[in-house]
Amino acid sequence: MSINFRFEALQKTKFQSLFALDNDELLQHHAKRLTVDSHPGYPCRVSLMDARLDEQVIALSFTHHDVDSPYRASGPIFVRENAETCTPEVNEIPGMFRIRPLSVRAYDTHNLMIDAKVVESDELKLTIESMFQNKAVDYIHLHNGNPGCYNCAIYRA
Repeated sequence: MSINFRFEALQKTKFQSLFALDNDELLQHHAKRLTVDSHPGYPCRVSLMDARLDEQVIALSFTHHDVDSPYRASGPIFVRENAETCTPEVNEIPGMFRIRPLSVRAYDTHNLMIDAKVVESDELKLTIESMFQNKAVDYIHLHNGNPGCYNCAIYRA
């Protein structure tokens, strides 16, 4: 049975002000401006695209699971300087998730992790659908498989 889902990127408005800061001010926000030196390798959590060579990104610590639960979590993310918030269509998997291993983590309505799998990119769609077949799964978080960094949330559509 097919289950409809949608990816939800981080909103660009949360990060726009960081690009106006100088390097010393960025450090006060636990952030750093970087110039992209490899592609792929700097996945933007707003555009859901890997940054291009020589593009400017901000690396920062971000609380991606801001919940009252033992699974509250933060970690490093990249945001491209001129990123627009990605709004994928229902069941659309953005391209940056088609080229790397991924950690797929399912949470219930109490914000507790109830399932998790590390998959290759070609297994992602089936893994999402399989997790959402469990009625107890409220939402999914997608992380990079190797470094473990947060990418985005996925919800039933």
